[in-house]
Amino acid sequence: MDRKRHIAIFTTASLPWMTGTSVNPLFRAAYLAKDGEKKITLVIPWLSLKDQKLVYPNNTTFGSPSAQESYIRQWLEERIAFIAGFTIRFYPAKFAVDKRSILPVGDISEIILDEEADIAVLEEPEHLTWFHHGKRWKTKFRLVVGIIHTNYLEYVKREKNGQFRAFLLKYVNSWVVSIYCHKVIRLSAATQDYPRSIICNVHGVNPKFLETGKKRFEQQHGSNRAFTKGAYYIGKMVWNKGYGELLKLLHDHQKELARFEVDLYGNGEDSDRVKEAASKLKLTVRVHPGRDHADPLFHDYKVLLNPSTTDVVCTTTAEALAMGKIVVCANHPSNDFFKQFPNCRIYDDENGFVEVTRRALGEEPVPLTAAQRYELSWEAATERFLSVSELNQVSTTAETEKKSSKGFAWVSLNLWKNMEDTSAYFHHLALGFEATRRAFGAIPGSLQPDEEQRKELGLT
Repeated sequence: MDRKRHIAIFTTASLPWMTGTSVNPLFRAAYLAKDGEKKITLVIPWLSLKDQKLVYPNNTTFGSPSAQESYIRQWLEERIAFIAGFTIRFYPAKFAVDKRSILPVGDISEIILDEEADIAVLEEPEHLTWFHHGKRWKTKFRLVVGIIHTNYLEYVKREKNGQFRAFLLKYVNSWVVSIYCHKVIRLSAATQDYPRSIICNVHGVNPKFLETGKKRFEQQHGSNRAFTKGAYYIGKMVWNKGYGELLKLLHDHQKELARFEVDLYGNGEDSDRVKEAASKLKLTVRVHPGRDHADPLFHDYKVLLNPSTTDVVCTTTAEALAMGKIVVCANHPSNDFFKQFPNCRIYDDENGFVEVTRRALGEEPVPLTAAQRYELSWEAATERFLSVSELNQVSTTAETEKKSSKGFAWVSLNLWKNMEDTSAYFHHLALGFEATRRAFGAIPGSLQPDEEQRKELGLT
């Protein structure tokens, strides 16, 4: 095609909320735009002031989308060494306190004009389409690629009536993803399976972490000690995001881990519970407020403990490996990508955790090779994304369908398409009524943006 490909990346969160669906799509947009051969638009949620106060840390708020865009671009410019030529647009959204998530309001596909619609990347497609009521994504865009970030079933299983709710959610997720996405990329096998899906880690790490790792490598070969501190854990302070597993392991093996010390860093709704559990241990467990993992404070730690089994691909683990640290983590599908790195130390059970942790604290990390550092980079992640999403084949899809023979294969394909169209119609119909939306769990009044959000975003 003569014109540039236009890739619109829709995601479910934005800075200053330091979560994976804020950071990773931002880097994806920057690195896809780096060669200048593609037009990239990052579409992120806009929250009104009252919701900003609930979500963003350190009382950070923005009076306008342009102010938040300036903040995001400055944050990115401090971490990459090139000019990122992509556009940022905002869609109206609200924060669901019960789900601890930002949910879209109205038909967010309208943010991209019909004449601009080409390729859509839905970061967390199930999350973006649970309550979608508007144009069908597959109809508006020539290719829709969903990237599965979150192991929702694992989180739901830990709640009240978790098994039953997870059973229902599994089928709802499969339903909406199949009717709205052409292709699905699962970051790891830790997510539920989807039709037409492929497993591939298409995430990289902030280049600053790789720079830190290089400096530590030089120190290891010099006269200075590269690491002067022991073990730590960092993450949003929610019980189900690794803290529960870690504190239970420490509680059950206090004798074997005598004189063991660890620092925990994080903010979150379970901070008080984590502090209380840590204070009851005979071990030295210090609990600190959350900080950016790139903070120089973390450079001297040698070992990251990450026993979480709710992650899909843990960004913190990738960052620690990039900085040249040893990471102790569970033998779980979310960690399969990291097993290729010598500093990733896997354990199978509680006794294995104790053994691996004690050995890691007594050893020095193995320096990463240039190839291993590249594998962690966003350059490599972008190559993997372009390969598995097969963007170059989009222009031939329609021609292929036209040339298909009118035999059994064509009839079967047409029958499946009709069934899918009918299913999509029922989803569209059901989500068009406020009562049905509430029954499904949507935020009240989220069918259309309210007057305040229309004014803030300049919507008609």
